[in-house]
Amino acid sequence: MSLTPAFLDELRARTSLSTLIGRTVKVQKAGREYKACCPFHNEKTPSFTINDEKGFYHCFGCGAHGDAIRWMTDQRGLPFMEAVKELAQAAGMDVPAADPRAAKRAEAAKGLHDAMGAAQGFFEEQLGGIDGAEARAYLGKRGISDATRRAFGFGYSPDGRGRLKSALKEFGEPMLIEAGLLIDPDGAEPDGGKTRKRDTYDRFRGRLMLPIRDIRGRVIAFGGRILGAGEPKYLNSPDTPLFDKGRTLYNIDRASPASRNTGRVIVVEGYMDVVALAQAGFADAVAPLGTALTEHQIERLWKMVEVPILCFDGDSAGQKAAIRAAMRALPLLRPGHSLAFATLPAGKDPDDLIRAEGPAAMDAVLAAAQPLVDRLWSHEQTVAPLDTPEQKAALKQRLAAITEAIGHPDVRAHYVHAFRERYDALFFARPAFSNAPRGQGANNAGRWQRDKKGNWKPPIAPVGQEARAIGATGMEQRLLRAILASLLRHPDQIVRHRETLASLQVADRALGQLLAAMIAASFRKETVETDGLLTILGPGEVYNMAKGMLRADTFTFTPHRMTTDADRVTRDLEEAIRVMAQGPELDAALAEATRRAREDLNEASYAEQQRVHRLKMDHESRLAELAQSDDIE
Repeated sequence: MSLTPAFLDELRARTSLSTLIGRTVKVQKAGREYKACCPFHNEKTPSFTINDEKGFYHCFGCGAHGDAIRWMTDQRGLPFMEAVKELAQAAGMDVPAADPRAAKRAEAAKGLHDAMGAAQGFFEEQLGGIDGAEARAYLGKRGISDATRRAFGFGYSPDGRGRLKSALKEFGEPMLIEAGLLIDPDGAEPDGGKTRKRDTYDRFRGRLMLPIRDIRGRVIAFGGRILGAGEPKYLNSPDTPLFDKGRTLYNIDRASPASRNTGRVIVVEGYMDVVALAQAGFADAVAPLGTALTEHQIERLWKMVEVPILCFDGDSAGQKAAIRAAMRALPLLRPGHSLAFATLPAGKDPDDLIRAEGPAAMDAVLAAAQPLVDRLWSHEQTVAPLDTPEQKAALKQRLAAITEAIGHPDVRAHYVHAFRERYDALFFARPAFSNAPRGQGANNAGRWQRDKKGNWKPPIAPVGQEARAIGATGMEQRLLRAILASLLRHPDQIVRHRETLASLQVADRALGQLLAAMIAASFRKETVETDGLLTILGPGEVYNMAKGMLRADTFTFTPHRMTTDADRVTRDLEEAIRVMAQGPELDAALAEATRRAREDLNEASYAEQQRVHRLKMDHESRLAELAQSDDIE
């Protein structure tokens, strides 16, 4: 499909922007323009202007700006082509087709849309008639208002095998079968059902009906809930040319524009959860259609917000569904895009919770949503006992498997770091102190103390040379080995970084000896060669370690394989050494800031301690990125 600039210009010219925006926003005439309260941010005084002559809108408050197409994509949440198609239809223009086959498919789809729209009208009519009494009673029992019923398009399919078939006979049985409205019992026959022996019949019978709409609000499928005894409880349309349940989210047409205002999307388990939330004021809720959340659905959610909230029931089935979604998202994760998990009280769905405790209770559940990393950690902790060394090692393996599934290298590195911190804190943390101080003496370092409010605070051990030593942790040692390997291959870089390298306190004896030999050699000769370094080392443990480093074909602080690009090597090495040297400085600064806050706790000392703490955490994150690993160490 080729959309020329001329076509798009004509489309914009034929579209009254104020009328388009006025369908969802209250607009007021203001001279030659129109004004409104901006739909992209909350405001009480209108700062949103619409200029029909120039064909654009602009908000002087938040800077939102665009034309008719931009309005459809940003406010309505439509993909570009869907926005163009909807505007073109309203303007009486034909969108150019890519080829005759595409045009034929579009025409066929138009007929199916018409059939689905007619079916929706039939179901709504039946709900309001005599046959719909039981369905209306059910809706009343569930507390669903008439306004909500109309907004979601509730209907009723009468309990008869041919009622819909007869009402929509003008579309023909083949189209109704293709739309998933009729069942062809001979459709699976070898001849494809061409020689029909048995009559077709209505797929939905005796069910409360809910239309499933696409992003443009067109009916593409139905979900039906049985009212009496029988199975299945919920029945969805089959996959059709209009409907792919793995790519569709229920209520996407209403939730997408709502999410623009809230900055949030709530994913719940079923239709009625969405309806209950919407009636309580949560218009940004969607639901998968009877299946686990798919990759396509996750990507669709990310087009709306970067971190959608999955809110599943607190029972075993709901939590299993949450973990399945979490695992499915791992290969798709990228910077800024993740999932959050809110857990409902056990035995309650959103409707139960809101009825019992009101919308505020639902707000509290959403506010307590866990990040993906926390949910994965808490699940793996509880999935099996952790009493024996073998069980603890099994946890380590499960965490490693999770990180290996993450596709993006930077995200994976942060997960490795996060899991390592939690694992070490769980199994290798020092024993906790008692609730009261012990010991006397003038030196209170390392002892419990009271703050100005009289609360006991645990001691913070001073940072000594051992704690500050480079290579004391797995991440540092991994990065240090990578730095030394790089210096072995590019010994001309030793002189450049000699001062920084000489200041490092290396915890590992062999690595320290290798570094010392490199620095010593650089003082003897301005130009050091790899072979010369090996000769200086002589045979032994350090020599063997250096030879092993030279045989390795990767650096852990770069995502690339060994390269001859001197500039790249220089940049990577400089960054790695800088981060490595920064650690002890931050350790010392944090210890000092903590000491001052402990001695005189006030806003200034607390703010400084927190500032240095944040710098330390940022440093740890960068260290984790550079020391990328496929294992939890």
